[in-house]
Amino acid sequence: MIGGDKKHEGEIKSALLNFHPPEGDAEIWEALVLGVRDYVRKCGFSRVVLGLSGGIDSALVAAIASCAIGPENVLGVLMPSPYSSDGSVNDALELAKNLGIAIEMLPIGDLMKGFDRALANLFVDTTFGIAEENLQSRIRGNLLMAISNKFGHLLLSTGNKSEMAVGYCTLYGDMNGGLSVISDVPKTRVYSLCRWLNSGGYPGNLPSGSSEIIPANIISKAPSAELKPGQIDQDSLPPYDVLDDILWRLIEEHESVAQIVAAGHDEAVVKRTVQLVMRAEFKRRQAAPGLKISDRAFGTGWRMPIAKAAVY
Repeated sequence: MIGGDKKHEGEIKSALLNFHPPEGDAEIWEALVLGVRDYVRKCGFSRVVLGLSGGIDSALVAAIASCAIGPENVLGVLMPSPYSSDGSVNDALELAKNLGIAIEMLPIGDLMKGFDRALANLFVDTTFGIAEENLQSRIRGNLLMAISNKFGHLLLSTGNKSEMAVGYCTLYGDMNGGLSVISDVPKTRVYSLCRWLNSGGYPGNLPSGSSEIIPANIISKAPSAELKPGQIDQDSLPPYDVLDDILWRLIEEHESVAQIVAAGHDEAVVKRTVQLVMRAEFKRRQAAPGLKISDRAFGTGWRMPIAKAAVY
């Protein structure tokens, strides 16, 4: 686990308020909705498909898509594994009901067993790890691409900017898609947008009569990829408020490691984060095009060598 220094937590959170002002949510929402609507129509699509995990990122993307092209043109696919919690499945179902979008349930447990059998001889005497975790994401990516191909739906990728920055995403898995909707939206802004939607910002009707578009449990629970028992994002990453401040200073403000540390961050955490950003460039080069809401969006606003050693 990458931890954070609690000593300067108050200062860091104060700084976060400066680059994620709540009043920016409405403008960002409108930009993302417009971006999805234009991209879908100009590329000749009429409907979209996305994976619904019960997490906050896919919830936000589903809400954006529903407003952009209408909920009747959005298909959400639930693909639970043996590690998926009942809560996540129920949260995804509640979200779909609130939005009025169609859903399909495709459990992947049997597919996982098939891959385990195919790889059994090669993986013998090895322990469960990243390869097995990522297989789950890639199974889901294949299913979503099959649906996209069969029915002509555009597949929306749901990864946020924080994950894309540090490579907390799976090539040929959750990175699959024709458009990455929130790849320029940091995780802390994802939370801010969802709270804004629930406070009355969502412009659409709520078919279920619910008073909130994003189920409260989606916002309150600890983020998790649910690829192994008890997994949460903070097993591998700093808390998102800490991570996003480091990333903002590094990417948007061009600050050095020394400057970021001087702002109150733990030096080891900063160096590790910079290392992750540099190492993940090869993934970002293979990612779907994303909507741009900042000056330093990955892709159009980011030009870095694919292979680059971290220099502090």
